[in-house]
Amino acid sequence: VQLAESGGGLVQPGGSLRLSCAASGFIFSNYDMKWYRQAPGKEREYVAFITGAGGSRNYADSVKGRFTISRDNARSTVFLQMNSLKPEDTAVYYCRVTINSARYWGQGTQVTVSS
Repeated sequence: VQLAESGGGLVQPGGSLRLSCAASGFIFSNYDMKWYRQAPGKEREYVAFITGAGGSRNYADSVKGRFTISRDNARSTVFLQMNSLKPEDTAVYYCRVTINSARYWGQGTQVTVSS
């Protein structure tokens, strides 16, 4: 199982970024996917969830209405569209999959929101 995040960067407050997580080594469409983030000095926190078929999504209250999770099962990729970014969104963002009770993480991608 491999997960590879990309798309992070430096953005001004109010700006947008689209993160991607490319997956391999498992049947992507069979598994729910999640995004997490970890800010400096803080614990890793849940951001968003999407079911395998993409029919159900859930968001942390802190990002609801600003972030959108989606997936392209043909490309084995999950996305996180982030709009109206705030300085408190600064963190390393990770995607995660759980297979047979084992949790797999990518290496993360840095998002910095600053003027």
